Amino acid sequence: MADQGFSDASMNDFATWAPVLRLLRAEKAGEPAGKPVRVAGRIGRHGWSLALTRRMPPPGRAAQVEDTREENEAVERVQSALADAGVDDVSFTAGIEATGRTTLRLLGPSPAVEPGIGTPHPGALILVDGALPEPWRRLPEPFPGAAPAPSADPELLERTLRERLPHAIGATEEEIAAAEARLGVALPHELKVLYRVTRARWEDLGGDHEAVMDAFMAVGCELFDLDGLHVADAASRHYLWGFAAMEAVSTSPDAMVQGLVGSPGWIAFGDNGGGDRLAVDLTPGPRGHQGQIIMLSHEESVGAGLVADSLTDLVLGRFGARPGGSGVRRPPAVARVNIASLSSVEAAAHPGLEVLSIGVWDDAPLSLAPVIGLPRLRTLTAYPGTLADPLEIAELTGLEYLELGPQEWRVLLDAGAVPRSLSAAAIEVHGDQDPLAIVALANEILGLWGRPRIVQTVLEGGLGPLP
Repeated sequence: MADQGFSDASMNDFATWAPVLRLLRAEKAGEPAGKPVRVAGRIGRHGWSLALTRRMPPPGRAAQVEDTREENEAVERVQSALADAGVDDVSFTAGIEATGRTTLRLLGPSPAVEPGIGTPHPGALILVDGALPEPWRRLPEPFPGAAPAPSADPELLERTLRERLPHAIGATEEEIAAAEARLGVALPHELKVLYRVTRARWEDLGGDHEAVMDAFMAVGCELFDLDGLHVADAASRHYLWGFAAMEAVSTSPDAMVQGLVGSPGWIAFGDNGGGDRLAVDLTPGPRGHQGQIIMLSHEESVGAGLVADSLTDLVLGRFGARPGGSGVRRPPAVARVNIASLSSVEAAAHPGLEVLSIGVWDDAPLSLAPVIGLPRLRTLTAYPGTLADPLEIAELTGLEYLELGPQEWRVLLDAGAVPRSLSAAAIEVHGDQDPLAIVALANEILGLWGRPRIVQTVLEGGLGPLP
């Protein structure tokens, strides 16, 4: 790893990190006296992961801010430096001698590495710049027979909205046309009617809370104004490779809504008040209606659920009673082999398999022979020690994502057998493994694709003797 300082002086100042390091050293107080200790962690601008034991409050008392004040203040000092440096997240490891002399190594960031979650180890390695997981590349299928629902009634919709919102200020035709030009799609008739009645600018309500609630009840959602109207395509749903590569999308023949991450035909126009977006669906499933109303959950990254057959139905409170989701949560394309799920790789193998996850296993290591040659297999994750022969991976020629333990990666690297079809990869780490060794392995993988490596910034200083 290369030595490289951050551009911001406070990030390169050992004093910025000293309070955090003292807390972590104190956590190791039970280890043999006089021996060096190693600590590690991750701090981001919006959260952190540190191996600190938080004291439980006395019985009968809730946790107080004071209980974690020292930790919070130490972390906030680093977070302030991260913000000044324009860095979102950094992991670190430090060796602390008995005298308090400390060598701190800041690891990253790298534009080719996603942050790890709850660990100082790197997250997914992006081997191909701009690569997207397959579900995020999937576009809607055309179903030419789709038509508006019989319940769609623009005249009834307009009459109802004007009765409920007699003082609303509507959008002009020019404003609606400008929104269509920005989105690159013509708004459906019902949606135009809605915005002709109300342009949904909260300043029009003069800060009147009762008027805000009336508007919510009149429409059935928190309506976006024309500037907030947006296409809920795949890019609008955030992802991390390690999770997104484990998803698979499918649309059953009787689905009302297509099983997609997003669609250029999903026009998001409101929020249910809990962070879930409502959208007009212009690319419905085989049994769906053009212009039906769907909801995209903020807790999920794939699929949408049917809310109403039309915007008219939504406003009138006539919600869809038929199953309208976009398919099963875990389609057959995703298979998990572990002590609680499938009992063999053979049981997972079929021509439509896209994702194979091998988890905790208490039997003999498994062979990948049953899935070699499967045409759609694109993701393989394997818990460390579960593969009989990691070199079988070289025969899985369609992989785009691979997650293995350090020893399995070592076998592939030494044999020159890392699949070149990969777009992203990850190292699965369990236990208290030295982040430096994992980062070195990650950099070796990144180097095969000529990607930016994880840099190391070395800081030295003293923490003083233990109190």
